[in-house]
Amino acid sequence: MREVLTKKKMTSDGLLGAERGEEGGGERRFVSFHITDFHKAKRQLLTWVASKDANAAGVDVFCFLDNQGYPQSIARGVECLMAVGVRDSCEAAAGLAFARLKEWAADRREWLFGHFGYDLAAETEPGAAGKGAAGSPPGPDPIGFPDLFFFVPQILVELSPTVIRIGCFEGSGEAIWRQIERIPVIVDPTPDRSPVPPFTARFTPAEYREQVASLQRHILRGDCYEINFCQEFYSQPADLDVLAAWWSLSQASPNPFSCFYRLNNSYLLCASPERYLKKTGKQLFSQPIKGTSPRYPDRPAADSGSARDLFHSAKDRSENVMVVDLVRNDLSKVCLPGSVRVEELYGIYSFPQVFQMISTICGTFSPNLHWTDAIRETFPMGSMTGAPKHRVIALIDEYERSRRGIFSGAVGYITPEGDFDFNVVIRSLLYNRDSRYLSYQVGSGITFSSNPEAEYEECLIKARGIREALGVEGN
Repeated sequence: MREVLTKKKMTSDGLLGAERGEEGGGERRFVSFHITDFHKAKRQLLTWVASKDANAAGVDVFCFLDNQGYPQSIARGVECLMAVGVRDSCEAAAGLAFARLKEWAADRREWLFGHFGYDLAAETEPGAAGKGAAGSPPGPDPIGFPDLFFFVPQILVELSPTVIRIGCFEGSGEAIWRQIERIPVIVDPTPDRSPVPPFTARFTPAEYREQVASLQRHILRGDCYEINFCQEFYSQPADLDVLAAWWSLSQASPNPFSCFYRLNNSYLLCASPERYLKKTGKQLFSQPIKGTSPRYPDRPAADSGSARDLFHSAKDRSENVMVVDLVRNDLSKVCLPGSVRVEELYGIYSFPQVFQMISTICGTFSPNLHWTDAIRETFPMGSMTGAPKHRVIALIDEYERSRRGIFSGAVGYITPEGDFDFNVVIRSLLYNRDSRYLSYQVGSGITFSSNPEAEYEECLIKARGIREALGVEGN
């Protein structure tokens, strides 16, 4: 368990400078600028942050959250948020991570950005996780994200279709904007798909089907009702232009909870359609996804038929309602008695590659709790575990062959008022620049009525946007 505090200052031209031992004074000051070309400004902002050009920001930590143009009813309230550089931070491993985060965040009424890794399940569900397959110790996460990391950004950028708003503690927001707007970019370039070595699957199709059959025997014995079973596809050594890959993924699979996140040499390129948990004022909202069917954009009749079939699917409805019940139970631990309700059941939503069945559960957050309590009592999210949660986490540890790490965790932000919004890290490309390890994981909900071959095909459908972004075929 450790907490890492780092501080950086800004130079006279508004850029991040070298680390220093003491904290700079003052509050974050915001300045706003009118923009006429939103897509150009977004490209300039990300190029400024992520490139190694001498005129760029030159930071090792940033978090970019992108709504990809979806309405606020399903996406975050601000079209794009960018957190740049570290003013101070908290990093912790599973054990007492939530207690450490709660203590650290209590004195920081500021914007916080960061993530919760799936392996915090070892803390929230003690005794269920951490043993690994056949009781052996789990291997290290090859991507390298810690279990928990949050930071106060040195620079905060809010980007809307007509305005860019820049907030910083020291230096000049005006100088930062001058640097950004001078970045030359092409607004709609052809995706740059550098060759990527073939991906290797952790399971052959036959092995995957055997594992699903084994999990169904657990269901038949009454060990669980539904389990989210994931598999990894990886490539090493892989040399990835992460910024080009991000643009390509954004074009191939724009989704409302997208995220481009760098923590030193670990990268997350996330095209998630799913919200984990949101707090607005006194209200908590969770929107689990369970139920998937493919899109057929060139065949309108087949496309609408796929959405209709998903809505009426008994198998997908049973998965969805089981997770809804699990989320209701989780929220009841942190919400006022009688306030938890299902706002929408079996909603069908359209995304680039798939239709998804999404339900919305909400409740009134208990006023005597801290925002970290809402995460601790509901994590990991039920859509990525199954039910009952404690038992299926142990089965996930036993049957999956990869550490999940940040995959099926959550990335998001907390406002100075204590509101927050976190996604579910799915449909994501993960990369470690040091080890040149590139991977993605996909999964599906296994029930007694699941067809193992159909579940395998569902995994490939969910990975379609990633494979398209990288220009690879098959797996």
